[in-house]
Amino acid sequence: MQGLEPGWVTATPGLGRPAQLTALGNGVVPQQASRAVQLLAPPFPHCFHCTTT
Repeated sequence: MQGLEPGWVTATPGLGRPAQLTALGNGVVPQQASRAVQLLAPPFPHCFHCTTT
């Protein structure tokens, strides 16, 4: 769920269910963050990785 590895939040010792839900609710989905950076960051003209699509 949300692109996180299993246990990312639920395997945290001492973190109860309400705190787990809060942590997930306040987090950013990794795929969403990656796409936002792709859209908002200016391309570097001499970077091979940035100029190919």
